[in-house]
Amino acid sequence: MSKLTFSMENYLEAVYELSPGNGGARVSDIAARLDVSKASVNSAMNALHQRGLVENEKYREIYLTDEGLRIAKLTAQKHHILQILLHKVMGVDNEQASEDACAIEHVISDESAEKILAFLDERGLSPY
Repeated sequence: MSKLTFSMENYLEAVYELSPGNGGARVSDIAARLDVSKASVNSAMNALHQRGLVENEKYREIYLTDEGLRIAKLTAQKHHILQILLHKVMGVDNEQASEDACAIEHVISDESAEKILAFLDERGLSPY
């Protein structure tokens, strides 16, 4: 599978964060979370469905496949550890830290994210 775009990763992360338990996410909630139109969400979900990352049927909730869930969890984890690093360690305003973490989460390597998590763990700041 070719690399996902930042936008696709953001859609997966939104579905993940909006899916309670084993539930799915609604198109309208995803659109509100990402500040995009419902048409944009539908287009993105169709592209993600073709890649085998979501299950979606017209007028139904959207569910992550196992692979979609894996990618979404990893993206969300990177976001959280980066936000903590920026806010609690470096003193960046929390809102700005979240915005910056959202940009960085897509380009940081898994190895670097693991090192940051270990750094936070040593200081009792791990979110996990």
